[in-house]
Amino acid sequence: MDRPQSFPLAGGEAAVYSARCPGKLTANEDGAVLLATTASTAVIAVADGVGGMPRGEKASQLVLATLANQVCKAAGDRFQRRALIVEGIDSANLATRRLGGGSTLCAIDIHGRDIRTFHVGDSAMMVVGGRGKIKLRSIPHSPVGHLFEMGMISEQEAMHHEERHLVLNVIGCEEMRIEIGPAHRMAPHDTLIVASDGLWDNLYLDEVAELALLQPLVDAVSQLAAAAAARMVQTTSGMPGKPDDLTIVAFRPSRRGEDRGRA
Repeated sequence: MDRPQSFPLAGGEAAVYSARCPGKLTANEDGAVLLATTASTAVIAVADGVGGMPRGEKASQLVLATLANQVCKAAGDRFQRRALIVEGIDSANLATRRLGGGSTLCAIDIHGRDIRTFHVGDSAMMVVGGRGKIKLRSIPHSPVGHLFEMGMISEQEAMHHEERHLVLNVIGCEEMRIEIGPAHRMAPHDTLIVASDGLWDNLYLDEVAELALLQPLVDAVSQLAAAAAARMVQTTSGMPGKPDDLTIVAFRPSRRGEDRGRA
């Protein structure tokens, strides 16, 4: 994509961007889907084909298509929809194993302003409040992600760790597990960011949170993408920089009936 695109979704707005790694000639192994199930409900998902495994782009496409086929059977019932997300990921795991590939996935169920996360691997999400506070984020299924979450290494150490590329859990393996996050209600000025590791391996969490506040939403996604791409090709000592495919989906809920103050 040359630039992000914006769509009405679940009563709010979503913006999406996906592009190959700078200088890469082979296919983009990332992908995203935005699925409107009713006027106020939706599912968004980002998948990233595992590098080093065959047919990475086919694996991520297969995962997203299988998930979409299941989710489209649901309507406004959040419990049915969330059960179908799990069923879709299970079906995708079997199909991806037959393909011989692997993919990560971060899927978000949206019901008005209520969200719940389903993820496998190191594609991840974050909810940022209107004043830049990180309210919720998923923990990547990786050795470095767990070390950082436990406080055993700093974020700077995590960004430069020699095992940053390792992932402990992917769709396409027999031991695949689905992590289901807590139910979370977004405030009117919150922004949800869902992205492949092309974002999280190149920008610090506070940098993502700061750029997520930009208005309009497409500008926030555009600046996130530009900042990550610049890091991928920069040579500044001490700054993170990991060339990779990049996919970002951002969502803001409807502000109808919002309080005057920002959360």
